Amino acid sequence: MNYINFEFSYLLFLFFPAVYCLYKCKEHIKPKIFVHLHFMSAKKSFKNLEWIIKIITLALLLFALSSPVIIDKKNPLNRDGKDIILAIDASGSMNASGFMKKDDVFDFESKDVNKERLSRFEITKLIATNFIKKRTGDNVGVVVYGDFAFIASPITYEKEIVSDMLGYLGEGVAGQNTAIGDAIHMSIRAFRYSKAKTKIIILLTDGEHNSGEMSPRDATALAKKEGIKIYTIGIGNKGEADEALLKEIAKESGGEFFSATSAGELQKVYSKIDELESSKIKNRDYALKDYYYWILLLVAFALLLFLLSREVRR
Repeated sequence: MNYINFEFSYLLFLFFPAVYCLYKCKEHIKPKIFVHLHFMSAKKSFKNLEWIIKIITLALLLFALSSPVIIDKKNPLNRDGKDIILAIDASGSMNASGFMKKDDVFDFESKDVNKERLSRFEITKLIATNFIKKRTGDNVGVVVYGDFAFIASPITYEKEIVSDMLGYLGEGVAGQNTAIGDAIHMSIRAFRYSKAKTKIIILLTDGEHNSGEMSPRDATALAKKEGIKIYTIGIGNKGEADEALLKEIAKESGGEFFSATSAGELQKVYSKIDELESSKIKNRDYALKDYYYWILLLVAFALLLFLLSREVRR
């Protein structure tokens, strides 16, 4: 969000005293030839074009001295956010439907869709997309895993790109099994060039670790060494996800475990994580500012030239 501000707004209070002085203070003209100057006096009036221009010029100069700026609150240089990786299970079991319950209240922002027939993976993508759009101050990336894990989207501030990319993914894109260890390891690799102080992995699965080259415990130990916090989410019916393992991963890394048996519960989980990991906007010393005082100075200078030329012709 952009907004206009003044760096030295207190200077604007000088406007009314300056106008009063400009209107009331009398000019002292030394008589040289014609001594009866009172016959040629002109009454000062705001209706007079010359005085109106003088007042406008004075206002422009004061506004310029106050240094008007437009501050951009959406620019990535103006944020103190976190780097977040969403590690999403895309194994064959994520193709199951029935995750959306009739009493779940959720806006998928989709048209002509039978929500009850959406797969777990499709629902997860839609909820994750809403979560990404809310993280206005953060950089977000996506890792998808099945038999193996890969970085579907590197960490970036461009939320629309990440959201669009998620829309093209389908379950089974990385195989039918569940490589949780590789998912964590690949997420750690996604932080390779990250300079954020806070790094978070949100790992979602509906199954048990049964594939990949790295064990979940070794990957978690590596994440802990790198100072990366892992939130784990087990979705689906009770007993489908390996809750014991997910709890251990979250505990060892300093994160938290969540369980969701429906789309409505999953939405609440992401909302909870959003609250736990809220981002703070940097102060104005780090704000990206566009200065516009020079425009006011140019206009004021043009008006002064007009007054000067009028005086010369007189």
